[in-house]
Amino acid sequence: MEWFRWQRNPWGQEILRGLSWDLIWLALAAGLLFAVVHTLLYYWRLRPNTPAGMAGKKNRTDVGGQVPERVPRHSLASRTFHWIMATSMLALLFTGFLPIFGLKFSWVTPHWISGLVLTGAILFHIIHASFWKGLASMWITLQDLRDGWLNLRQIVGLPDPAPGRTGKNPLENKLFHHVTSITTLAVIATGLLMMVKVDTPFWTRNPYLLPDDTWGVIYVLHGAASVAFITLIITHIYFAIRPEKRWITLSMIVGWIPRTRYLEHYDPEHWPVTQQTIRKATRPSPKDG
Repeated sequence: MEWFRWQRNPWGQEILRGLSWDLIWLALAAGLLFAVVHTLLYYWRLRPNTPAGMAGKKNRTDVGGQVPERVPRHSLASRTFHWIMATSMLALLFTGFLPIFGLKFSWVTPHWISGLVLTGAILFHIIHASFWKGLASMWITLQDLRDGWLNLRQIVGLPDPAPGRTGKNPLENKLFHHVTSITTLAVIATGLLMMVKVDTPFWTRNPYLLPDDTWGVIYVLHGAASVAFITLIITHIYFAIRPEKRWITLSMIVGWIPRTRYLEHYDPEHWPVTQQTIRKATRPSPKDG
């Protein structure tokens, strides 16, 4: 397996061309391997009837009467951003990788258009998260690290106190968010630079803006981030379709979770249900199975 692609310029010099596409298969294998290992681990240690799966999972009845039937989790703005980002990202992957595997079509225009859509969605999310949602909800706290360490020790069977319930975003969600954010910003930054080499309605291409060596580094970074998305998306879809996680996936569609799920999985002290939240939940939810 090669890591990079090289080519010779008109002067016979060997220059960096980009990341080796052999790594696509490595990223695909890594995502599928993670899904298999987690599935085996789930049935061994994480199911509700196992010690690690039952730790800290009893409902909180002392605050049950104060929690609405429907607990809002994702606003309309957050859901709209999520699905626009998901659609544009999949469009980027398909238009970017299918030609590598021999499927010939005019991919350049839909690729850069999808990139601009993704860029606009990320800019919206940064502004929305900074001024309306609040950035603190995604900060990794010492409590997150302690609970994550206790969870890890329980998974491998070591005796430890049960970790407490989490806030709205547990440690694994925050870590995935941060890794995805870094990867997305890398794709956008390098992709916008690469657009100067493409003719668009807004400008004429200029392939000589940067020297060949610099373009090679940009291609490698863009390719590495794109390949990493394969593993990240497989992991994300895997958790989204797991039976015990589908209620979280559903909340990204309808915007709320049932009260029973809230009491089972979350600590009201770390994710309090405010009066504003209660006013938003005006309709009773269907029974949660």
